[in-house]
Amino acid sequence: MRNVYLILAIIGAVVPMYYFVSWFEEFGYDLGAMVEAWNVNDASTGLTYDLTIAAIALLVWIIAETTRSKAWLNLIAIPATFCIGVSCGLPLYLYLRTRHA
Repeated sequence: MRNVYLILAIIGAVVPMYYFVSWFEEFGYDLGAMVEAWNVNDASTGLTYDLTIAAIALLVWIIAETTRSKAWLNLIAIPATFCIGVSCGLPLYLYLRTRHA
């Protein structure tokens, strides 16, 4: 399973970043405009909130488990989650937390 998590983390980083970079190339490097685009209609706003809530839940889980286990390297899944997305952060965290299993 560990290799599956790593592959999913890589795919979860590459695929969203491809679209983010494509969007920035077309519309300019304006984060405000990107956030505005995420809320262009009710469907995209719902998806934005869905992913934000999932990211916060993952953040809480990572912090709680890392505090307990003292596996501080696992904290790198937090910037991966908030800079790329849950599609990268979650499988990356699962990969990291299984390294001693």
